[in-house]
Amino acid sequence: MTTAPERTADLYPTRGAAEVATPRQDPVVWSAPDAPGPFGSGELAAYERDGFATVEQLIGPDEVLTYRAELDRLVSDPAIRADERSIVEPKSQEIRSVFEVHRISEVFAELVRDPRVVGRARQILGSDVYVHQSRINVKPGFGASGFYWHSDFETWHAEDGLPRMRAVSVSIALTENFDTNGGLMIMPGSHQTFLGCAGETPKDNYKKSLQMQDAGTPSDEALTGFADRHGIKLFTGRAGSATWFDCNCMHGSGDNITPYPRSNVFIVFNSVENTAVEPFAAPVRRPEFIGARDFTPVR
Repeated sequence: MTTAPERTADLYPTRGAAEVATPRQDPVVWSAPDAPGPFGSGELAAYERDGFATVEQLIGPDEVLTYRAELDRLVSDPAIRADERSIVEPKSQEIRSVFEVHRISEVFAELVRDPRVVGRARQILGSDVYVHQSRINVKPGFGASGFYWHSDFETWHAEDGLPRMRAVSVSIALTENFDTNGGLMIMPGSHQTFLGCAGETPKDNYKKSLQMQDAGTPSDEALTGFADRHGIKLFTGRAGSATWFDCNCMHGSGDNITPYPRSNVFIVFNSVENTAVEPFAAPVRRPEFIGARDFTPVR
C-alpha cells in the first residue's frame, strides 16, 4: 500500500471566502544578531522592526552605468521582447518587466552572486539562499503604471507554494528615485501581520496579474487599517541605492507621470530550507521564470 505524501501545513490561509488576518508565525531575521555579514547589528534590528533596510550606495556609479546599459540592451532586443518572460504595459505596449534576468544575462548573474548582495540575503535568512525570482523593472516617464498594494508573500504562498516567510527582496535603483516618479512605498511594521485575501485564484492568473493585479489584492478597508496603524514610507535615493524588504511587507508604487524614468533590478532570495511545495491556493503552479523550482544555492 502506498502512503500519500503528507501535505505541508498551511500557516497562512488566503484566497478564501473572506479576508483573514494572521499574526506572523516566523522570525523576521533568522540569523543571530551578531551574525557576520554586510549588515551591522543595528541595521538588522531596524530591519526586524520595520521590515526593511536601505543602503545608500550598494553599487557605485560605474557599476550603475554597466547595469543600466545591460537593461537598455535587453529591453531593446526584439528576441527578448518576444520572449514570454517579458511583460508589456497594456496601454503603451512598452516593456514593463523582464523576468529571470539572472539567467538571460551574465551581467545580472554576476550581480546576484556579488557578496554585497547575496551576503545580505544569507545574513537575514540565516542559511544558503537561491533565487526565487529576478527581474528588471522599467518605469518610463509619462504614464508608466504602478503596482497596487500587496504582500509578495501572499502571492508566493498562494500561487508558488512557499511555505514560510523566509524570503527577502532587494530593489536596486538604476535611475534616481524621486518622490514624484512612482517610487516604492512600504507600510513599516506591516510584515508582522499576514493578510489573507478574499477570492479564488483564476487559472493562469499570472498572465493578468503581472500587468494589473486583481486576485490577492487587499480590500480598501484592510489597507486603510494597515495605513492607520503603520503609516507609509516612500523611498527615494540616487542610482545605486538599494532597499531590502521582507517578503510580507505591504507595499506598492504609484504611476509615473513625470518625464523621469524609474528603473530597477529586483531580486528575490529564498532560503534553501524553505523550498516551494505545491501552491496553497491556486489550481496550478506559476511558470518557473516567475517562481523558481531550481533550488540550487547561489555561489
